Amino acid sequence: MELFKQHQIKIYNSLTKSKQIFKPINEGSVGMYVCGPTVYSNVHLGNVRTFMSFDLIYRYLLHLGYKVRYVRNITDAGHLENDADEGEDRISKKARLEKIEPMEVVQQYTVDFHNVMSKFNSLPPNIEPTATGHIIEQIEIIKEILAKGLAYEINGSVYFDVLKYNKKEHYGILSGRNIEDAIHNTRTLDGQSEKRNPQDFALWKKAKPEHIMRWPSPWSIGFPGWHLECTAMSNKYLGKQFDIHGGGMDLKFPHHECEIAQSNACFGENPVNYWMHSNMLILNGQKMAKSTGNYILPNEIFTGENTILTKAFHPSVVRFFMLQAHYRSVLDFSSDALAASEKGFFKLMEAVNSLSSIKTGKTSTIDIKTWETSCYNAMNDDFNSPILIAQLFEAVRFINLLKLETETLNQEDLEQFKKVLNAFIFDVLGLENIIKTDTSSQLEGAVEILIKLRNEARISKNWALSDQIRDELLEKGIQLKDGKEGTSFSIN
Repeated sequence: MELFKQHQIKIYNSLTKSKQIFKPINEGSVGMYVCGPTVYSNVHLGNVRTFMSFDLIYRYLLHLGYKVRYVRNITDAGHLENDADEGEDRISKKARLEKIEPMEVVQQYTVDFHNVMSKFNSLPPNIEPTATGHIIEQIEIIKEILAKGLAYEINGSVYFDVLKYNKKEHYGILSGRNIEDAIHNTRTLDGQSEKRNPQDFALWKKAKPEHIMRWPSPWSIGFPGWHLECTAMSNKYLGKQFDIHGGGMDLKFPHHECEIAQSNACFGENPVNYWMHSNMLILNGQKMAKSTGNYILPNEIFTGENTILTKAFHPSVVRFFMLQAHYRSVLDFSSDALAASEKGFFKLMEAVNSLSSIKTGKTSTIDIKTWETSCYNAMNDDFNSPILIAQLFEAVRFINLLKLETETLNQEDLEQFKKVLNAFIFDVLGLENIIKTDTSSQLEGAVEILIKLRNEARISKNWALSDQIRDELLEKGIQLKDGKEGTSFSIN
């Protein structure tokens, strides 16, 4: 029997703002769409957290035996600099600044995105469509919305008529916003915008002469609005209605709100049964974001080449750190938090790798079935990875007792214990089996001695020796970093 028939998942639905029992449209199959990156720059750790959260969800659904079609798009056109449908396309702007083709920008940062997610051991989606690959589908949806009178064309651009739509439907159903309040708090249009109302959003924009990315349409040479691509691609690959739509909390409004409106207008029904949103990553007390410059790149963490951390960290340690918080909670990123997670990670790896040396007993004195149920209960409760990890450390305690032979497991229970432990650590959480060897700690000790000698050389103003120690360590791939709290190092 498939595991999903034995386990009832509860998902926090952003639409109903409550946990609901998960019932897929088609038994045994799940359609899941997640908003992917806009590929105009390197993906930062805050972006990664969203994709890692849905990788966890994808992995658990697969573990339960569901057949999952996971679609995650690549935005390579139409995402303007702000949500008011003004400014440059982000990819076109990058191409103009670097004097290269927009598709060179797209290729460079799509490859970077894939490389980063691979280092974090994330599973690729089943389908990864692009906005530029679905211009025809987007144009057809615009035609349908125009035909139903819920959009209007002006000067070659097409806008969704939010006020007209809101007469029969609720624009704001996901974010909880009231359109009447939005109208009351919005300044009157100053004549510079061609929209009828400030709340309206672009379905198609006529390209200005300097706009690089452009396609022919019935209305103008232009480009699609950012919100439209997800409606077109989710409909094409998952149907008019599907099970799960995910993304970061910042996409709830206006992006996902607009998706709901577009789908309702075109297809006559709400597109998604369960809306899921991951929360933000905090750095220096603020949300991690490219727009503010308050971010850190994954490769800067892996190499230690940054001004935030005292050392480098393995991708699996960073993944473990992020999964120790629930996907809907805010996570504070710091060097101390990563260091604590690293200790816990290696403790878990050491325990699971020592299982092969455990001797079986005639009887079992540990209730493995109850522990296994607790692991599933954690994940069944809105994919609660921190509670699952707490149960895994309970397993570490069991292993230590088994090693001391103060507790025993019979052959059947020991095999089941190994099977479940490995499934949750490696298949569900997606961690890699990295072992911290004694040589690494010995190396750290040796480097600390050299740092001490270098500091003594600097105190005595022996700059030549100080520089020699630094430079020769760098040649061996060990970079020293001098800071307010002393000298730290990273191994490249």
